[in-house]
Amino acid sequence: MDQRLLFIADYRRQVFSLAELCQRFQISRPTAYKWITRYEADGPSGLRDRERRPHRSPDATPAHVVEALLEARRRHPTWGAKKLLAILHRRSPRWPWPARSTACELLKRHGLVRQRRRSVRRGHPGRPDTHMDTPNATWTADFKGQFKTRDGQYCYPLTVADGYSRYLLACQGLEGTTHDGSRRVFRRLFHEYGLPERIRTDNGIPFASNALRRLSRLSVWWIRLGITPELIEPASPYQNGRHERMHKTLKAETTRPPCASRAAQQRRFAQFQHEFNHDRPHEALHQQPPANFYTPSPRPLPDRLPPIEYPAHCEVRRVSRNGGIRWHAHWVNVSHVLAEQLVAFEEIDTGVWTVYFGTYDLGRFHERTHPIADGLGRHKRR
Repeated sequence: MDQRLLFIADYRRQVFSLAELCQRFQISRPTAYKWITRYEADGPSGLRDRERRPHRSPDATPAHVVEALLEARRRHPTWGAKKLLAILHRRSPRWPWPARSTACELLKRHGLVRQRRRSVRRGHPGRPDTHMDTPNATWTADFKGQFKTRDGQYCYPLTVADGYSRYLLACQGLEGTTHDGSRRVFRRLFHEYGLPERIRTDNGIPFASNALRRLSRLSVWWIRLGITPELIEPASPYQNGRHERMHKTLKAETTRPPCASRAAQQRRFAQFQHEFNHDRPHEALHQQPPANFYTPSPRPLPDRLPPIEYPAHCEVRRVSRNGGIRWHAHWVNVSHVLAEQLVAFEEIDTGVWTVYFGTYDLGRFHERTHPIADGLGRHKRR
Protein backbone atom coordinates (compact mmCIF):
# COMPACT_ATOMS: atom_id res chain seq x y z
CA MET A 1 0.00 0.00 0.00
CA ASP A 2 2.85 2.41 0.82
CA GLN A 3 4.50 1.72 -2.53
CA ARG A 4 1.25 2.38 -4.37
CA LEU A 5 0.79 5.71 -2.58
CA LEU A 6 4.37 6.73 -3.43
CA PHE A 7 3.77 5.78 -7.06
CA ILE A 8 0.64 7.94 -7.24
CA ALA A 9 2.42 10.84 -5.52
CA ASP A 10 5.32 10.72 -8.00
CA TYR A 11 2.87 10.40 -10.90
CA ARG A 12 0.91 13.49 -9.82
CA ARG A 13 4.08 15.58 -9.43
CA GLN A 14 4.85 14.84 -13.12
CA VAL A 15 8.59 14.78 -12.47
CA PHE A 16 9.07 11.41 -14.17
CA SER A 17 7.52 9.93 -17.23
CA LEU A 18 5.26 6.92 -16.88
CA ALA A 19 7.94 4.65 -18.35
CA GLU A 20 10.48 5.92 -15.78
CA LEU A 21 7.99 5.41 -12.95
CA CYS A 22 7.32 1.84 -14.07
CA GLN A 23 11.04 1.17 -14.10
CA ARG A 24 11.59 2.76 -10.67
CA PHE A 25 8.73 0.80 -9.05
CA GLN A 26 9.37 -2.35 -11.12
CA ILE A 27 5.82 -2.67 -12.44
CA SER A 28 4.37 -3.02 -15.92
CA ARG A 29 2.46 -0.33 -17.82
CA PRO A 30 -0.92 -2.14 -17.49
CA THR A 31 -0.40 -2.31 -13.70
CA ALA A 32 0.46 1.39 -13.61
CA TYR A 33 -2.67 2.32 -15.55
CA LYS A 34 -4.74 0.09 -13.25
CA TRP A 35 -3.63 1.89 -10.07
CA ILE A 36 -3.99 5.33 -11.68
CA THR A 37 -7.53 4.53 -12.80
CA ARG A 38 -8.52 3.18 -9.39
CA TYR A 39 -7.07 6.21 -7.60
CA GLU A 40 -8.87 8.64 -9.87
CA ALA A 41 -12.15 6.77 -9.30
CA ASP A 42 -12.03 6.02 -5.54
CA GLY A 43 -9.12 7.99 -4.13
CA PRO A 44 -6.62 6.31 -1.73
CA SER A 45 -9.15 3.62 -0.82
CA GLY A 46 -9.03 2.42 -4.41
CA LEU A 47 -5.43 1.31 -3.91
CA ARG A 48 -6.37 -1.38 -1.42
CA ASP A 49 -6.38 -5.03 -2.46
CA ARG A 50 -9.75 -6.14 -3.71
CA GLU A 51 -11.44 -9.47 -3.21
CA ARG A 52 -10.47 -11.89 -5.95
CA ARG A 53 -13.64 -13.94 -5.64
CA PRO A 54 -15.56 -13.98 -8.95
CA HIS A 55 -18.92 -12.22 -9.08
CA ARG A 56 -20.52 -15.27 -10.67
CA SER A 57 -19.75 -18.94 -10.32
CA PRO A 58 -21.84 -20.96 -12.78
CA ASP A 59 -20.49 -24.27 -11.48
CA ALA A 60 -21.27 -23.55 -7.82
CA THR A 61 -23.49 -26.00 -5.97
CA PRO A 62 -27.09 -24.71 -5.93
CA ALA A 63 -28.25 -23.21 -2.65
CA HIS A 64 -31.12 -25.71 -2.18
CA VAL A 65 -28.68 -28.63 -2.62
CA VAL A 66 -26.31 -27.16 -0.03
CA GLU A 67 -29.14 -26.60 2.41
CA ALA A 68 -30.38 -30.18 2.00
CA LEU A 69 -26.86 -31.49 2.63
CA LEU A 70 -26.45 -29.36 5.76
CA GLU A 71 -29.88 -30.39 7.09
CA ALA A 72 -29.02 -34.06 6.61
CA ARG A 73 -25.76 -33.56 8.47
CA ARG A 74 -27.54 -31.87 11.37
CA ARG A 75 -29.89 -34.84 11.66
CA HIS A 76 -27.03 -37.32 11.46
CA PRO A 77 -23.97 -35.58 12.94
CA THR A 78 -21.86 -38.76 12.90
CA TRP A 79 -22.43 -39.58 9.24
CA GLY A 80 -19.79 -38.72 6.69
CA ALA A 81 -20.27 -37.09 3.30
CA LYS A 82 -20.38 -40.43 1.49
CA LYS A 83 -23.33 -41.73 3.51
CA LEU A 84 -25.14 -38.40 3.39
CA LEU A 85 -24.90 -38.23 -0.40
CA ALA A 86 -26.11 -41.79 -0.73
CA ILE A 87 -29.29 -41.17 1.23
CA LEU A 88 -29.90 -37.77 -0.38
CA HIS A 89 -29.49 -39.23 -3.85
CA ARG A 90 -32.15 -41.84 -3.10
CA ARG A 91 -34.54 -39.12 -1.94
CA SER A 92 -33.96 -36.73 -4.85
CA PRO A 93 -32.22 -38.55 -7.70
CA ARG A 94 -32.69 -35.64 -10.16
CA TRP A 95 -30.89 -33.05 -8.03
CA PRO A 96 -27.27 -32.17 -8.99
CA TRP A 97 -25.57 -33.61 -5.95
CA PRO A 98 -21.90 -32.62 -5.61
CA ALA A 99 -18.91 -34.94 -5.47
CA ARG A 100 -17.83 -36.34 -2.15
CA SER A 101 -14.85 -33.97 -1.91
CA THR A 102 -17.10 -30.96 -2.55
CA ALA A 103 -19.58 -32.17 0.08
CA CYS A 104 -16.77 -32.50 2.61
CA GLU A 105 -15.63 -28.95 1.87
CA LEU A 106 -19.18 -27.61 2.25
CA LEU A 107 -19.56 -29.30 5.63
CA LYS A 108 -16.23 -27.86 6.80
CA ARG A 109 -17.13 -24.39 5.52
CA HIS A 110 -20.31 -24.35 7.60
CA GLY A 111 -18.64 -25.64 10.76
CA LEU A 112 -20.22 -29.09 10.75
CA VAL A 113 -16.93 -31.02 10.80
CA ARG A 114 -14.95 -31.31 14.01
CA GLN A 115 -11.29 -30.76 13.31
CA ARG A 116 -9.11 -33.52 14.66
CA ARG A 117 -6.33 -32.51 16.97
CA ARG A 118 -3.09 -33.47 15.35
CA SER A 119 -0.66 -35.33 17.56
CA VAL A 120 2.83 -33.97 17.88
CA ARG A 121 5.35 -36.02 15.94
CA ARG A 122 8.63 -36.03 17.77
CA GLY A 123 11.96 -36.26 16.09
CA HIS A 124 14.32 -39.16 16.58
CA PRO A 125 18.00 -38.98 17.51
CA GLY A 126 18.91 -41.43 14.77
CA ARG A 127 20.66 -44.74 14.66
CA PRO A 128 22.49 -45.60 17.91
CA ASP A 129 26.24 -45.66 17.35
CA THR A 130 27.59 -46.72 20.74
CA HIS A 131 29.76 -49.82 20.96
CA MET A 132 29.08 -52.82 23.15
CA ASP A 133 32.73 -53.51 23.95
CA THR A 134 32.60 -54.09 27.73
CA PRO A 135 30.11 -55.67 30.14
CA ASN A 136 27.37 -53.27 31.29
CA ALA A 137 28.32 -50.66 28.68
CA THR A 138 24.93 -51.25 27.06
CA TRP A 139 22.00 -53.30 28.21
CA THR A 140 19.32 -54.15 25.68
CA ALA A 141 15.67 -54.52 26.62
CA ASP A 142 12.47 -55.38 24.81
CA PHE A 143 9.09 -57.06 25.18
CA LYS A 144 8.78 -60.34 23.36
CA GLY A 145 5.46 -60.48 21.53
CA GLN A 146 2.55 -61.28 23.81
CA PHE A 147 0.84 -64.65 23.77
CA LYS A 148 -1.83 -66.50 25.73
CA THR A 149 -1.16 -69.32 28.15
CA ARG A 150 -3.54 -72.23 28.06
CA ASP A 151 -5.72 -70.73 30.80
CA GLY A 152 -6.49 -67.77 28.52
CA GLN A 153 -4.28 -65.19 30.25
CA TYR A 154 -1.94 -62.94 28.30
CA CYS A 155 1.78 -63.09 28.99
CA TYR A 156 4.16 -60.25 28.02
CA PRO A 157 7.78 -61.42 28.44
CA LEU A 158 10.13 -58.54 29.34
CA THR A 159 13.70 -59.50 28.46
CA VAL A 160 16.88 -57.63 29.43
CA ALA A 161 20.36 -58.66 28.28
CA ASP A 162 23.93 -57.40 28.41
CA GLY A 163 24.92 -56.36 24.90
CA TYR A 164 28.58 -57.34 25.16
CA SER A 165 28.35 -60.81 26.71
CA ARG A 166 24.76 -61.66 25.59
CA TYR A 167 24.08 -62.57 29.23
CA LEU A 168 20.30 -62.76 29.73
CA LEU A 169 19.70 -60.70 32.85
CA ALA A 170 15.93 -61.12 33.01
CA CYS A 171 13.07 -62.89 31.31
CA GLN A 172 9.95 -61.95 33.24
CA GLY A 173 6.39 -62.64 32.11
CA LEU A 174 4.23 -59.60 32.93
CA GLU A 175 0.54 -58.84 32.64
CA GLY A 176 1.20 -55.97 30.22
CA THR A 177 3.69 -53.40 29.02
CA THR A 178 3.15 -51.17 32.04
CA HIS A 179 5.49 -48.75 33.75
CA ASP A 180 5.06 -50.17 37.25
CA GLY A 181 5.68 -53.79 36.28
CA SER A 182 8.72 -52.90 34.17
CA ARG A 183 10.18 -50.68 36.86
CA ARG A 184 10.00 -53.49 39.42
CA VAL A 185 11.94 -55.75 37.08
CA PHE A 186 14.64 -53.15 36.45
CA ARG A 187 14.93 -52.28 40.14
CA ARG A 188 15.58 -55.95 40.93
CA LEU A 189 18.19 -56.10 38.18
CA PHE A 190 19.92 -52.95 39.39
CA HIS A 191 20.07 -54.39 42.92
CA GLU A 192 21.52 -57.67 41.65
CA TYR A 193 23.82 -56.57 38.81
CA GLY A 194 24.42 -52.84 39.36
CA LEU A 195 23.81 -49.99 36.93
CA PRO A 196 24.75 -50.03 33.23
CA GLU A 197 25.96 -47.00 31.31
CA ARG A 198 23.01 -47.06 28.88
CA ILE A 199 19.94 -49.12 28.00
CA ARG A 200 18.95 -49.62 24.35
CA THR A 201 15.28 -50.23 23.55
CA ASP A 202 12.74 -49.71 20.80
CA ASN A 203 10.25 -46.82 20.74
CA GLY A 204 7.35 -48.63 22.39
CA ILE A 205 5.86 -48.16 25.82
CA PRO A 206 7.02 -48.03 28.57
CA PHE A 207 10.51 -47.26 27.19
CA ALA A 208 9.48 -44.22 25.12
CA SER A 209 6.53 -41.91 24.60
CA ASN A 210 5.45 -39.01 22.39
CA ALA A 211 6.70 -36.47 24.91
CA LEU A 212 9.70 -34.19 24.43
CA ARG A 213 12.75 -36.20 23.27
CA ARG A 214 10.52 -39.29 23.47
CA LEU A 215 11.12 -39.51 27.20
CA SER A 216 8.93 -41.74 29.36
CA ARG A 217 8.60 -42.04 33.11
CA LEU A 218 10.85 -45.09 32.97
CA SER A 219 13.59 -43.35 30.99
CA VAL A 220 13.40 -40.31 33.31
CA TRP A 221 14.10 -42.66 36.21
CA TRP A 222 17.06 -44.09 34.32
CA ILE A 223 18.49 -40.64 33.70
CA ARG A 224 18.19 -39.82 37.41
CA LEU A 225 20.27 -42.94 38.08
CA GLY A 226 22.94 -41.89 35.58
CA ILE A 227 21.81 -44.28 32.82
CA THR A 228 21.45 -42.95 29.28
CA PRO A 229 18.34 -44.19 27.42
CA GLU A 230 19.14 -45.16 23.84
CA LEU A 231 16.44 -45.68 21.23
CA ILE A 232 16.73 -47.56 17.96
CA GLU A 233 15.11 -45.99 14.93
CA PRO A 234 11.41 -46.81 14.29
CA ALA A 235 10.81 -50.02 12.33
CA SER A 236 14.51 -50.95 12.62
CA PRO A 237 14.73 -54.05 14.84
CA TYR A 238 18.06 -54.96 13.22
CA GLN A 239 19.63 -52.12 15.24
CA ASN A 240 19.00 -54.30 18.28
CA GLY A 241 19.83 -57.48 16.37
CA ARG A 242 21.52 -59.35 19.21
CA HIS A 243 18.41 -59.04 21.31
CA GLU A 244 16.08 -59.99 18.48
CA ARG A 245 18.14 -63.11 17.75
CA MET A 246 17.82 -64.15 21.40
CA HIS A 247 14.06 -63.66 21.12
CA LYS A 248 13.94 -66.14 18.26
CA THR A 249 15.55 -68.80 20.44
CA LEU A 250 13.36 -67.86 23.41
CA LYS A 251 10.19 -68.24 21.37
CA ALA A 252 11.20 -71.60 19.91
CA GLU A 253 12.16 -73.15 23.25
CA THR A 254 9.63 -71.70 25.71
CA THR A 255 6.37 -70.73 23.98
CA ARG A 256 5.69 -73.61 21.57
CA PRO A 257 3.43 -74.74 23.05
CA PRO A 258 2.67 -72.27 25.86
CA CYS A 259 2.33 -73.47 29.44
CA ALA A 260 -0.87 -73.96 31.36
CA SER A 261 -0.55 -70.71 33.38
CA ARG A 262 1.62 -67.65 33.70
CA ALA A 263 3.33 -69.08 36.78
CA ALA A 264 4.21 -72.27 34.92
CA GLN A 265 5.42 -70.18 31.98
CA GLN A 266 7.68 -68.19 34.31
CA ARG A 267 9.29 -71.40 35.58
CA ARG A 268 10.03 -72.34 31.98
CA PHE A 269 11.51 -68.88 31.39
CA ALA A 270 13.77 -69.29 34.43
CA GLN A 271 14.96 -72.67 33.21
CA PHE A 272 15.68 -71.23 29.76
CA GLN A 273 17.54 -68.26 31.27
CA HIS A 274 19.87 -70.49 33.31
CA GLU A 275 20.56 -72.77 30.36
CA PHE A 276 21.10 -69.82 27.98
CA ASN A 277 23.58 -68.14 30.33
CA HIS A 278 25.56 -71.11 31.71
CA ASP A 279 25.24 -74.08 29.36
CA ARG A 280 24.35 -73.05 25.81
CA PRO A 281 27.42 -72.29 23.63
CA HIS A 282 27.16 -69.01 21.74
CA GLU A 283 28.45 -68.64 18.21
CA ALA A 284 29.71 -65.06 18.65
CA LEU A 285 31.51 -66.01 21.88
CA HIS A 286 33.59 -68.78 20.30
CA GLN A 287 31.14 -71.43 21.50
CA GLN A 288 31.42 -70.27 25.11
CA PRO A 289 28.37 -69.53 27.31
CA PRO A 290 27.63 -65.87 28.14
CA ALA A 291 28.34 -66.40 31.85
CA ASN A 292 32.04 -66.75 31.04
CA PHE A 293 32.15 -63.15 29.78
CA TYR A 294 29.79 -61.27 32.08
CA THR A 295 30.70 -59.49 35.33
CA PRO A 296 28.33 -57.31 37.39
CA SER A 297 28.62 -53.54 37.24
CA PRO A 298 30.71 -51.74 39.86
CA ARG A 299 28.00 -49.04 40.08
CA PRO A 300 25.50 -50.05 42.77
CA LEU A 301 21.88 -48.91 42.93
CA PRO A 302 21.75 -45.98 45.39
CA ASP A 303 19.30 -46.02 48.28
CA ARG A 304 18.02 -42.61 47.18
CA LEU A 305 17.95 -40.90 43.82
CA PRO A 306 20.96 -38.57 43.66
CA PRO A 307 20.14 -34.87 43.29
CA ILE A 308 20.58 -33.29 39.88
CA GLU A 309 23.25 -30.59 39.93
CA TYR A 310 23.79 -27.98 37.24
CA PRO A 311 26.57 -25.44 36.63
CA ALA A 312 26.12 -22.02 38.21
CA HIS A 313 25.73 -20.23 34.87
CA CYS A 314 22.55 -22.22 34.03
CA GLU A 315 19.01 -21.03 34.69
CA VAL A 316 17.37 -23.82 36.70
CA ARG A 317 13.59 -24.31 36.76
CA ARG A 318 11.36 -26.89 38.41
CA VAL A 319 8.76 -28.37 36.08
CA SER A 320 5.27 -28.07 37.54
CA ARG A 321 2.86 -30.94 37.90
CA ASN A 322 1.13 -30.01 34.66
CA GLY A 323 4.42 -30.22 32.76
CA GLY A 324 5.55 -26.62 32.29
CA ILE A 325 7.57 -23.72 33.69
CA ARG A 326 7.28 -19.96 33.91
CA TRP A 327 9.78 -18.05 31.82
CA HIS A 328 9.39 -14.43 32.85
CA ALA A 329 5.69 -13.79 32.17
CA HIS A 330 5.20 -16.62 29.68
CA TRP A 331 4.17 -20.22 30.10
CA VAL A 332 6.55 -22.75 28.51
CA ASN A 333 5.46 -26.35 28.11
CA VAL A 334 8.25 -28.86 28.81
CA SER A 335 6.90 -32.39 29.32
CA HIS A 336 4.43 -34.09 31.60
CA VAL A 337 6.91 -36.93 32.24
CA LEU A 338 9.30 -34.39 33.81
CA ALA A 339 6.81 -33.13 36.39
CA GLU A 340 8.50 -32.11 39.67
CA GLN A 341 11.95 -32.44 38.05
CA LEU A 342 14.65 -29.77 37.72
CA VAL A 343 15.69 -28.70 34.22
CA ALA A 344 18.44 -26.29 33.26
CA PHE A 345 18.60 -23.61 30.55
CA GLU A 346 22.07 -22.82 29.19
CA GLU A 347 22.28 -19.74 26.96
CA ILE A 348 24.18 -20.42 23.73
CA ASP A 349 23.18 -17.24 21.87
CA THR A 350 21.12 -14.13 22.50
CA GLY A 351 17.67 -15.41 23.42
CA VAL A 352 18.57 -19.01 22.50
CA TRP A 353 18.97 -21.63 25.21
CA THR A 354 19.81 -25.31 25.33
CA VAL A 355 17.54 -27.20 27.74
CA TYR A 356 18.97 -30.06 29.81
CA PHE A 357 17.60 -32.66 32.14
CA GLY A 358 20.69 -33.83 33.95
CA THR A 359 23.17 -34.41 31.12
CA TYR A 360 20.40 -35.18 28.64
CA ASP A 361 19.84 -32.60 25.91
CA LEU A 362 16.11 -31.88 25.58
CA GLY A 363 16.28 -29.35 22.76
CA ARG A 364 16.47 -25.62 22.02
CA PHE A 365 14.40 -22.86 23.57
CA HIS A 366 13.90 -19.55 21.73
CA GLU A 367 12.61 -16.74 23.91
CA ARG A 368 10.66 -15.15 21.05
CA THR A 369 8.71 -18.27 20.10
CA HIS A 370 8.63 -19.99 23.53
CA PRO A 371 8.08 -23.66 22.53
CA ILE A 372 11.06 -25.94 23.11
CA ALA A 373 12.27 -27.33 19.78
CA ASP A 374 12.91 -31.05 20.00
CA GLY A 375 16.55 -31.61 19.00
CA LEU A 376 17.35 -34.50 16.67
CA GLY A 377 20.84 -35.16 17.97
CA ARG A 378 21.65 -36.71 21.31
CA HIS A 379 24.19 -34.55 23.07
CA LYS A 380 25.68 -34.40 26.52
CA ARG A 381 26.50 -31.22 28.41
CA ARG A 382 30.24 -30.98 28.95
